[in-house]
Amino acid sequence: MHAFRALRIRPFALLWAGQTVSRIGDFVYEVVLAWWVLQETGSAVAMGSVLIVTFVPVAVLTLLGGAVVDRVRRVPVLLASDAVRGAAVLAVAALAAGDRLELWMVFALSLVFGVADAFFQPAYFALVPELVPEEDLPSANALTSMSFQLGRVAGPALGGIIVAGAGVGPGFVINGLSFLASGLLLVPLLAGSRAPQRVADEAGEGVLARLVADTREGVATVRGDPVLWIGIAAGSLIGALLVGPFLVSMPFLVKERFGDDPRMLGYILAMFPVGFILGSLWGGRRTELPRRGLLAYGGMVAAGLMLAVFGLPLAPAALGTTTVLAVLAAAAVVNGFGLELAGLVWAHVMQTRVPADRLGRVASLDQLLAWGATPVAFAAAGVATERFGPGPVFLVGGCAAALVALTALAHPAIRGLD
Repeated sequence: MHAFRALRIRPFALLWAGQTVSRIGDFVYEVVLAWWVLQETGSAVAMGSVLIVTFVPVAVLTLLGGAVVDRVRRVPVLLASDAVRGAAVLAVAALAAGDRLELWMVFALSLVFGVADAFFQPAYFALVPELVPEEDLPSANALTSMSFQLGRVAGPALGGIIVAGAGVGPGFVINGLSFLASGLLLVPLLAGSRAPQRVADEAGEGVLARLVADTREGVATVRGDPVLWIGIAAGSLIGALLVGPFLVSMPFLVKERFGDDPRMLGYILAMFPVGFILGSLWGGRRTELPRRGLLAYGGMVAAGLMLAVFGLPLAPAALGTTTVLAVLAAAAVVNGFGLELAGLVWAHVMQTRVPADRLGRVASLDQLLAWGATPVAFAAAGVATERFGPGPVFLVGGCAAALVALTALAHPAIRGLD
């Protein structure tokens, strides 16, 4: 299929294969971790706190990560990140196997993940245009998203089965091994990996002395383009409004409506990626994305409204379990499709509007605001879930996200983005 054309490029195919394996492990881990926290603490605040610890180091270190990856070879950064995360998860797996895993250890693991992600995400995003020609970027971005979504489909379902049948330990092991497999697939890329051209041009300057100036240059790039600063600001706020209910409140919503069954949590989480994959297949076939402003922000409006559906009083006892699951599955598919369109447009906008030697820093600024707002969203979702229940959290978060997207779409720079 035309959507898969970027896989003809061997270095990108290796990068993509490694990330696909790693993503499956990540989402096994997501279900395993959520269920472990739920069973050990029964606290939405604890659930939110574990997630917050992952995001805080990203908020602190991501600007440094962006500046670094614009000056060094990006493949070794990815390799180091995979190695650190794989070792950390396998250590936690060993503790879980010996029934010695405690909440503070989970916090420590989340902290390690956050530090590694602060460098991994900008490096990955900046590496893709280095491997793929511009006309194949929609395909490469769609495939990158698809690997994420394939993980979301297979991982939660597999995680639910593992937790129900074998406990949390094997789930941690799968995630750890997936990072090691991803790292091995990156090794062949080392030979062709190169540092950004600016390093060679400024070889006489101290790299550390330039980090502050590099960061300022990245900020100036964003501030000078309303498409970039509106996209980063609005996208970060919308993401926070959606991710809080999704990651913190979802286990409690599932337990409230369907009982103490981890398979239901895995099933519902696995429905969202179906829409993402459909969006990837649609967007990846194109060499250009049409009417990008309307496509991106209209997709976010739809995503917000569909998440709000989860907050409606859909009682399985009154409507039937099958009916409620069907409604939630349909809402999840539309949510995923809308967010995928927005994500493909945003990636394409940054990769085509931002110079290659600034892309890591702009990506890190995007990540900084997104991940910086996320801990606040986790905390708010945890407190609101305990005080009001999970349903209102979904309803308010989804509607507010749709309103923010409509407000951004009113700006002429966004409406005119084509």
